[in-house]
Amino acid sequence: MLKPDEISENLKAVTDTIRNAASHAQRNPADITLVAVSKTHPVETIEMALACGHRIFGENKVQEAEQKWPALRDKYKDVVVHLIGPLQSNKTKRAVQLFDVIETVDRLKLARAVAREMELQSKRPDCFIQINTGEEPQKAGVIPSHAEAFIKECRDGLNLPVVGLMCIPPAGENPALHFGLLSEMAKTNGITKLSMGMSGDYQTAVEFGATSVRVGSAIFGVRPALTIAAL
Repeated sequence: MLKPDEISENLKAVTDTIRNAASHAQRNPADITLVAVSKTHPVETIEMALACGHRIFGENKVQEAEQKWPALRDKYKDVVVHLIGPLQSNKTKRAVQLFDVIETVDRLKLARAVAREMELQSKRPDCFIQINTGEEPQKAGVIPSHAEAFIKECRDGLNLPVVGLMCIPPAGENPALHFGLLSEMAKTNGITKLSMGMSGDYQTAVEFGATSVRVGSAIFGVRPALTIAAL
Protein backbone atom coordinates (compact mmCIF):
# COMPACT_ATOMS: atom_id res chain seq x y z
CA MET A 1 0.00 0.00 0.00
CA LEU A 2 1.28 3.45 -0.91
CA LYS A 3 1.71 6.15 1.71
CA PRO A 4 -0.48 9.28 1.77
CA ASP A 5 2.27 11.53 0.43
CA GLU A 6 2.90 9.13 -2.46
CA ILE A 7 -0.76 9.18 -3.48
CA SER A 8 -0.78 12.95 -3.20
CA GLU A 9 2.27 13.19 -5.45
CA ASN A 10 0.74 10.75 -7.94
CA LEU A 11 -2.50 12.69 -8.13
CA LYS A 12 -0.55 15.87 -8.79
CA ALA A 13 1.58 14.19 -11.48
CA VAL A 14 -1.48 12.82 -13.30
CA THR A 15 -3.27 16.16 -13.05
CA ASP A 16 -0.21 17.95 -14.41
CA THR A 17 0.01 15.50 -17.31
CA ILE A 18 -3.65 16.06 -18.13
CA ARG A 19 -3.10 19.82 -18.02
CA ASN A 20 -0.10 19.60 -20.33
CA ALA A 21 -1.87 17.31 -22.78
CA ALA A 22 -4.88 19.62 -22.82
CA SER A 23 -2.67 22.63 -23.44
CA HIS A 24 -0.96 20.82 -26.32
CA ALA A 25 -4.38 20.06 -27.82
CA GLN A 26 -5.58 23.63 -27.20
CA ARG A 27 -8.21 22.40 -24.77
CA ASN A 28 -9.32 23.67 -21.38
CA PRO A 29 -8.03 21.29 -18.67
CA ALA A 30 -11.17 22.04 -16.65
CA ASP A 31 -13.15 20.14 -19.31
CA ILE A 32 -11.40 16.86 -18.41
CA THR A 33 -12.45 14.77 -15.41
CA LEU A 34 -9.99 12.48 -13.67
CA VAL A 35 -11.73 9.28 -12.55
CA ALA A 36 -9.47 7.64 -9.98
CA VAL A 37 -9.94 3.89 -10.46
CA SER A 38 -10.10 2.44 -6.96
CA LYS A 39 -11.14 -1.10 -7.84
CA THR A 40 -9.60 -3.72 -5.51
CA HIS A 41 -8.00 -1.00 -3.39
CA PRO A 42 -9.06 -0.92 0.27
CA VAL A 43 -11.00 1.87 1.93
CA GLU A 44 -7.84 3.05 3.69
CA THR A 45 -6.15 3.74 0.36
CA ILE A 46 -9.21 5.49 -1.06
CA GLU A 47 -9.38 7.73 1.99
CA MET A 48 -5.83 8.89 1.30
CA ALA A 49 -7.02 10.21 -2.07
CA LEU A 50 -10.13 11.69 -0.47
CA ALA A 51 -7.91 13.48 2.05
CA CYS A 52 -6.12 15.09 -0.92
CA GLY A 53 -9.44 16.51 -2.07
CA HIS A 54 -10.14 14.08 -4.90
CA ARG A 55 -13.81 13.14 -5.19
CA ILE A 56 -14.38 11.19 -8.41
CA PHE A 57 -13.72 7.44 -8.43
CA GLY A 58 -14.32 4.37 -10.59
CA GLU A 59 -15.22 0.83 -9.52
CA ASN A 60 -15.49 -2.34 -11.59
CA LYS A 61 -17.91 -4.43 -9.57
CA VAL A 62 -21.23 -3.79 -7.88
CA GLN A 63 -20.40 -6.15 -4.99
CA GLU A 64 -17.12 -4.42 -4.23
CA ALA A 65 -18.68 -0.97 -4.37
CA GLU A 66 -21.41 -2.12 -1.96
CA GLN A 67 -18.79 -2.93 0.64
CA LYS A 68 -16.85 0.30 0.30
CA TRP A 69 -18.88 3.29 -0.82
CA PRO A 70 -22.02 3.56 1.38
CA ALA A 71 -19.86 4.21 4.47
CA LEU A 72 -17.53 6.51 2.53
CA ARG A 73 -20.50 8.51 1.24
CA ASP A 74 -21.61 9.05 4.83
CA LYS A 75 -18.28 10.77 5.49
CA TYR A 76 -17.75 12.44 2.11
CA LYS A 77 -21.09 13.70 0.82
CA ASP A 78 -19.75 15.08 -2.45
CA VAL A 79 -18.13 11.94 -3.89
CA VAL A 80 -19.05 10.80 -7.41
CA VAL A 81 -18.67 7.09 -8.20
CA HIS A 82 -18.59 5.66 -11.73
CA LEU A 83 -19.27 2.03 -12.62
CA ILE A 84 -16.60 1.28 -15.22
CA GLY A 85 -16.83 -2.52 -15.32
CA PRO A 86 -19.35 -4.89 -16.92
CA LEU A 87 -22.83 -4.87 -15.43
CA GLN A 88 -25.06 -7.92 -15.23
CA SER A 89 -28.76 -7.30 -15.84
CA ASN A 90 -29.70 -8.87 -12.49
CA LYS A 91 -27.56 -6.32 -10.62
CA THR A 92 -29.06 -3.17 -12.09
CA LYS A 93 -31.12 -2.40 -8.96
CA ARG A 94 -28.01 -2.06 -6.80
CA ALA A 95 -26.07 -0.35 -9.59
CA VAL A 96 -28.67 2.40 -9.93
CA GLN A 97 -28.70 2.80 -6.13
CA LEU A 98 -24.91 2.89 -5.76
CA PHE A 99 -23.49 4.74 -8.74
CA ASP A 100 -23.71 8.29 -10.02
CA VAL A 101 -22.54 7.26 -13.50
CA ILE A 102 -22.88 3.92 -15.33
CA GLU A 103 -20.29 3.80 -18.11
CA THR A 104 -20.90 0.29 -19.45
CA VAL A 105 -24.36 0.13 -21.04
CA ASP A 106 -23.65 -2.25 -23.93
CA ARG A 107 -26.70 -4.35 -24.83
CA LEU A 108 -30.45 -3.93 -25.11
CA LYS A 109 -31.37 -6.30 -22.25
CA LEU A 110 -29.17 -4.32 -19.88
CA ALA A 111 -30.40 -0.96 -21.17
CA ARG A 112 -34.01 -2.03 -20.56
CA ALA A 113 -33.18 -3.23 -17.05
CA VAL A 114 -31.40 0.03 -16.21
CA ALA A 115 -34.29 2.11 -17.59
CA ARG A 116 -36.77 0.08 -15.54
CA GLU A 117 -34.78 0.57 -12.33
CA MET A 118 -34.42 4.29 -12.95
CA GLU A 119 -38.18 4.54 -13.24
CA LEU A 120 -38.76 2.48 -10.07
CA GLN A 121 -36.19 4.38 -8.02
CA SER A 122 -36.78 7.85 -9.47
CA LYS A 123 -33.01 8.10 -9.78
CA ARG A 124 -31.23 8.74 -13.06
CA PRO A 125 -27.45 8.23 -13.02
CA ASP A 126 -25.74 9.42 -16.19
CA CYS A 127 -25.12 6.66 -18.72
CA PHE A 128 -22.31 6.04 -21.19
CA ILE A 129 -22.58 3.57 -24.04
CA GLN A 130 -19.59 1.23 -24.18
CA ILE A 131 -18.31 0.79 -27.72
CA ASN A 132 -16.18 -2.21 -28.68
CA THR A 133 -14.05 -0.23 -31.10
CA GLY A 134 -11.78 -3.20 -31.81
CA GLU A 135 -14.71 -5.59 -32.32
CA GLU A 136 -13.04 -8.05 -29.96
CA PRO A 137 -15.28 -11.09 -29.35
CA GLN A 138 -14.12 -11.47 -25.74
CA LYS A 139 -14.78 -7.85 -24.83
CA ALA A 140 -18.03 -6.11 -23.90
CA GLY A 141 -19.38 -3.25 -25.94
CA VAL A 142 -21.50 -2.41 -28.95
CA ILE A 143 -19.68 -2.87 -32.23
CA PRO A 144 -19.35 0.39 -34.20
CA SER A 145 -21.71 -0.60 -37.01
CA HIS A 146 -24.53 -1.15 -34.50
CA ALA A 147 -23.80 1.86 -32.34
CA GLU A 148 -26.02 4.47 -33.97
CA ALA A 149 -29.17 2.35 -33.77
CA PHE A 150 -28.37 1.29 -30.20
CA ILE A 151 -27.76 4.86 -29.05
CA LYS A 152 -31.04 5.97 -30.64
CA GLU A 153 -32.98 3.18 -28.92
CA CYS A 154 -31.42 3.99 -25.55
CA ARG A 155 -32.13 7.69 -25.82
CA ASP A 156 -35.43 7.80 -27.68
CA GLY A 157 -36.97 4.40 -26.99
CA LEU A 158 -35.93 3.92 -23.36
CA ASN A 159 -35.34 7.54 -22.34
CA LEU A 160 -31.99 6.73 -20.79
CA PRO A 161 -29.83 9.73 -19.85
CA VAL A 162 -27.10 8.91 -22.36
CA VAL A 163 -24.41 11.55 -21.98
CA GLY A 164 -21.32 9.86 -23.40
CA LEU A 165 -19.45 7.04 -25.08
CA MET A 166 -16.74 4.85 -23.55
CA CYS A 167 -14.13 2.50 -25.01
CA ILE A 168 -11.20 0.30 -24.05
CA PRO A 169 -8.80 -0.09 -27.00
CA PRO A 170 -7.38 -3.54 -27.76
CA ALA A 171 -4.10 -4.32 -26.05
CA GLY A 172 -1.13 -3.93 -28.37
CA GLU A 173 -2.87 -1.61 -30.84
CA ASN A 174 -2.35 2.11 -31.30
CA PRO A 175 -4.98 3.62 -28.97
CA ALA A 176 -5.13 6.81 -31.01
CA LEU A 177 -7.00 4.98 -33.78
CA HIS A 178 -9.69 3.89 -31.34
CA PHE A 179 -9.91 7.24 -29.57
CA GLY A 180 -10.29 8.96 -32.92
CA LEU A 181 -13.06 6.55 -33.93
CA LEU A 182 -14.94 7.10 -30.67
CA SER A 183 -14.65 10.85 -31.04
CA GLU A 184 -16.11 10.74 -34.54
CA MET A 185 -18.96 8.49 -33.39
CA ALA A 186 -19.78 10.94 -30.62
CA LYS A 187 -19.93 13.83 -33.07
CA THR A 188 -22.16 11.86 -35.43
CA ASN A 189 -24.61 11.10 -32.64
CA GLY A 190 -24.59 14.49 -30.96
CA ILE A 191 -22.81 13.22 -27.83
CA THR A 192 -20.39 15.47 -25.97
CA LYS A 193 -18.73 13.25 -23.36
CA LEU A 194 -16.00 10.69 -24.03
CA SER A 195 -14.64 8.31 -21.38
CA MET A 196 -11.38 6.99 -22.79
CA GLY A 197 -7.81 6.58 -21.69
CA MET A 198 -6.26 4.70 -18.78
CA SER A 199 -2.93 4.86 -16.97
CA GLY A 200 -0.91 3.92 -20.05
CA ASP A 201 -2.59 6.12 -22.63
CA TYR A 202 -4.65 8.86 -20.97
CA GLN A 203 -2.43 11.60 -22.38
CA THR A 204 -3.25 10.44 -25.92
CA ALA A 205 -6.92 10.23 -25.00
CA VAL A 206 -6.92 13.86 -23.87
CA GLU A 207 -5.42 14.90 -27.19
CA PHE A 208 -8.27 13.09 -28.98
CA GLY A 209 -11.03 14.75 -26.96
CA ALA A 210 -11.52 12.66 -23.82
CA THR A 211 -13.71 14.44 -21.28
CA SER A 212 -12.89 11.84 -18.62
CA VAL A 213 -9.92 9.53 -18.17
CA ARG A 214 -9.90 6.43 -15.97
CA VAL A 215 -6.59 6.24 -14.14
CA GLY A 216 -5.79 3.63 -11.48
CA SER A 217 -2.23 2.34 -11.19
CA ALA A 218 -0.64 5.72 -11.93
CA ILE A 219 -2.38 6.98 -8.78
CA PHE A 220 -2.70 4.01 -6.45
CA GLY A 221 0.14 1.78 -7.63
CA VAL A 222 -0.14 -1.91 -8.42
CA ARG A 223 -3.57 -3.31 -7.58
CA PRO A 224 -3.61 -5.67 -4.61
CA ALA A 225 -5.03 -9.17 -4.81
CA LEU A 226 -8.81 -9.07 -4.52
CA THR A 227 -9.78 -10.02 -1.00
CA ILE A 228 -13.30 -8.68 -0.64
CA ALA A 229 -15.70 -11.55 -0.08
CA ALA A 230 -18.24 -12.73 -2.62
CA LEU A 231 -16.67 -11.04 -5.68
